[in-house]
Amino acid sequence: MDQNRLFIAIVVSIGILIGFEYLMPARLVHPTVQTPIGAVLAPAASNAKLSAEAEADAASAAGPRLAIDGARVRGSIALVGAKFDDLVLRDYHETVDPKSAKVRVLDRDGSSQPSYVQFGWLSDNPDVAVPDNKTQWQASGPSLSQATPITLSWDNGQGLIFQIKLALDDNYMFAVTQTVRNNSAKPVVLRPWSRVRRGYTPAELGSYGGTQGLLGVFNNQLHEMTYKAAKSAAGKANGIAYQTDAPGGWLGITDKYWLTAVIPDQTSAGTSRFVELNLPSGDGWQADYTADAGQTVAPGGTASFASQAFIGAKEVRLLDHYQADNNVPNLDKSLDFGWFYFISKPIFYALDWLYGKIGNFGLAIMAFTIGVKVLFFPLANRSYRSMNKMRLLAPKMQEIRARCKDDPAQMQSETMALYRTEKVNPASGCLPMLVQIPVFWALYRDLNTSIEMRHAPFFGWIHDLSAQDPTNLFNLFGLLHFDPTHYIALAHLGVWPLIMGATMYLQQRLNPQVPDPVQARMMQFMPLIFTFMMGRASAGLVIYWSWNNLLSLGQQWLIMRQTSIKAPTPQKS
Repeated sequence: MDQNRLFIAIVVSIGILIGFEYLMPARLVHPTVQTPIGAVLAPAASNAKLSAEAEADAASAAGPRLAIDGARVRGSIALVGAKFDDLVLRDYHETVDPKSAKVRVLDRDGSSQPSYVQFGWLSDNPDVAVPDNKTQWQASGPSLSQATPITLSWDNGQGLIFQIKLALDDNYMFAVTQTVRNNSAKPVVLRPWSRVRRGYTPAELGSYGGTQGLLGVFNNQLHEMTYKAAKSAAGKANGIAYQTDAPGGWLGITDKYWLTAVIPDQTSAGTSRFVELNLPSGDGWQADYTADAGQTVAPGGTASFASQAFIGAKEVRLLDHYQADNNVPNLDKSLDFGWFYFISKPIFYALDWLYGKIGNFGLAIMAFTIGVKVLFFPLANRSYRSMNKMRLLAPKMQEIRARCKDDPAQMQSETMALYRTEKVNPASGCLPMLVQIPVFWALYRDLNTSIEMRHAPFFGWIHDLSAQDPTNLFNLFGLLHFDPTHYIALAHLGVWPLIMGATMYLQQRLNPQVPDPVQARMMQFMPLIFTFMMGRASAGLVIYWSWNNLLSLGQQWLIMRQTSIKAPTPQKS
C-alpha cells in the first residue's frame, strides 16, 4: 500500500469515527435482572398508590422548607418527605449570556423537570411506622450551609426517633447520617435506603453529547444505561432495568455536565437498582440503594448509617478530589472521556494547566498543539523528507506506471524496487497523521465532555469553544436572517471550518502528486468533505485542526528549504 492509499484510509477512518459518534447511540450495558426488593421502593405500584404518592409529592413541594445556602449551591429541602428537590448551581448559567438563568439540577414536583434525592428507612414489620413522603420533619435550624449543619427529626409516636443529620462542604457534596433512637421497650429491625428520582425523560443528545441516563459504579466497575436502553430492559423485568448486589460504589442519574448521585457507606452490603417508574405524569426514573441486612436497634439503643450525596457539576479536579479524599470509587468515570480515556484525561489536565497560565482555553489549545508538534518534530521531519523524496521520484514512478499499465504485478514489483533503491518509505508520510489520531480524538472528547470548556470563549465571534462556530456561509454570515440548517442539516459552514478546509487544501498541494487518477480525484475532494463534516463540530476542535494544519505547512515548507527542494506550484484541478 503506497502512502496515498494509506492517507486515504486514515482520513476515511477518522470520518467513520466521527460519524459513528454522531449517529450511533451511547454504549449500553445489558444487565442481569434479579428479583425486585422492598415494597417501599418497588416501581410496579398500583395506580392508587401512585396517585397517593403524587399527592404527597405535591404537598411536600408546597409545604415548609429548609433553606440551602452553600458557597456554590442554593435552594431548599422539603420538610414534608425530607426531599432534596430544589437546587441551583451558583456558578453556572443556562447559556453564554451572563444574564441567563442559573442552572437548576433539582426541581420540585409540578415543575416541567421534577427531580429529587431522598433518604429513608424500610421495616419488614408493617406495624412499625417509618418515614414516608407525607412525614413532616422538624429542622434544628433555618438554613443548611458549610458553617451550619442541620438535623431533621421525626417521632413516629411508637418510641422511635428518626433523624437525618446533614452537612454541606464548599462544593457539591452533602454528608448524610441517618440515625434511629429506640425509646420503646422492643427491638426493631430497620434497613436504610436512598434514591435519586427523576420525574421526566430528557431529550437524549446521543453519544457525542456525553453520558446521559442512569449510571453507577459497582464493585469498581462502571455501569451506565441510556433512557432508551433502560426502558427496553425494564419492559422485560417488571420495571427493573438493572439490579446488582455488588458491594461498594455509588449510583445516580447524570446529564452531560451535571450529576446527581447517592453514595452509601462503602462497607455496607446492599442492593442497587435502576428503575423505570410509571408515574401519573408519565415516565420517570429512579436509581436506588437498599441495605441488605437490617440494623437491629435495641431498646434504649441507637443505629446509624452514613451516606453522601453529590449534586452538582462534573468538574474534573473536583471529582478526583472526592474520589481520593471522600472514598468515592471511580467518581471520575461519570465523565464520558470515551475510548481514549487514558489519553483524554491527561490532555485535559495539560490544557487546564495551560489555561491557568494563559487565561484562554482557545490559546491553551494552540499552545498545546505547538507542544505536540515539538514532541513529534523528529518523526515529522523524517516524514516530510520522505515525502519530498517521493516527489522527486514522481517522474520515474509515472514512467513505470506507463510502461507496466497492463501488468499490475510488475508495476508493483518495480515500484517497490525503486523505493528500496532510493531508500524511501512510502508510508512514512502518513505517520504524523497516524500518531495524532488519538490526540485529535481525545481533544474531541474533552471539548464535548468537560464542563471546564463549556461556555469557554476564544476571540471574536467564538463565545463557546464547546459549541459549533455560530457563523454560516449559507446565510452570508448573518446578513440573511434565517437558519439554513432548518432545511438542510449539513448547511452549516462557519468561518473556522472554512479556514480549516483551506489549510487542509494547501497542505494537500504540498504532498506528492497521486499517480492514480481515481485516488487523485478522491484526494481533491477530501478538504471539501472534511469542511462539511467539521462544520458542526466544536469550534475548539476546528481551531485545533486549523492551527495544526498551519504549523504543518510551516514545518513542511522549512524542511523543503533545508533539503533544497522547491515547493511545487499548485496544479490546476
